[in-house]
Amino acid sequence: MASIWQMINSFGPYLVMWALMYFSLRYSYLLTLALSVIAAGFLMRIFIIQHDCGHTSFFKDRRWNDRVGFICGVLTMTPYEFWRTGHAMHHATSGDLDFRGFGDVMTKTVKEYIAATPREKLYYRMYRNPLIMFGFGPLYMFIINQRTPFAMKYATTRKAARGLIYTDLAILAWVLVMSLLMGFQNYLLIQLPIALIAGTIAVWLFYVQHNFEDTYWRYHPEWDYTKAALEGSSYFKLPRLFQWFTGNIGLHHIHHLSPRIPNYMLEKCHEENPAFQDVPTLTLSTSIKILLNKLALWDEDQDRLISFEEAHRLYLSR
Repeated sequence: MASIWQMINSFGPYLVMWALMYFSLRYSYLLTLALSVIAAGFLMRIFIIQHDCGHTSFFKDRRWNDRVGFICGVLTMTPYEFWRTGHAMHHATSGDLDFRGFGDVMTKTVKEYIAATPREKLYYRMYRNPLIMFGFGPLYMFIINQRTPFAMKYATTRKAARGLIYTDLAILAWVLVMSLLMGFQNYLLIQLPIALIAGTIAVWLFYVQHNFEDTYWRYHPEWDYTKAALEGSSYFKLPRLFQWFTGNIGLHHIHHLSPRIPNYMLEKCHEENPAFQDVPTLTLSTSIKILLNKLALWDEDQDRLISFEEAHRLYLSR
């Protein structure tokens, strides 16, 4: 019943916000942009539903997880089956230095950065630049990079490859229908700000919950799943309204320890288990500090993330 209610209070308001944004276009685009912030919040909840469906935790029936997950993927422009397989790898390898690159934020060690060519260093610094990571990056990832044929080479199964195509066809159909109803320009004026805001929030949440200073990275022989979950995934203590819009994803340490727990049960697990409360904890203010500190390189000597500036001072200026 909790899953049904969450669908009602996520899909329903999102569609209502779309209608309000359309009507607001005739009065003021500033009003449209203001409404897009709220719409992006509900789109985040839809993504969380897709996320739980991918872990087969939202419904008891696998078929309903896949059906609802696919619909969510059309609205979030994130192919459900394609994303699900990559995200499963992220959970299986999070914090493992020998298995980077599966649904995580690209992270180099200090030694790898020192050994890199000038071109590789430039690319990595651009990738880690906040303006690219939280500005251009989300638009590119959600609107362009997850489309056929760009993502096809990363589809590890036939089902994921088919999912890419089916999702693209469904998105195309949705765009055509909405364009016929309201005009293609109006569709873009509504969809683009929602996609940018929701995408930026999603990347920001994922980034800060794994990229704090004392996070967990180990090479595979020393890697431990439980430690990676409880030490490498934070408890992002958000204000109640933000926690609701983000579907309790701030309780990320519990989710990584047991992905089969649905988002609407995470808070209960956290409150009932003291061990889940003694973990790396972030707040909005500390998350901003993480962004300002520009942590980007894993220092194997100190077992912590450091900035390019600190790496230069400690290792490159010698």
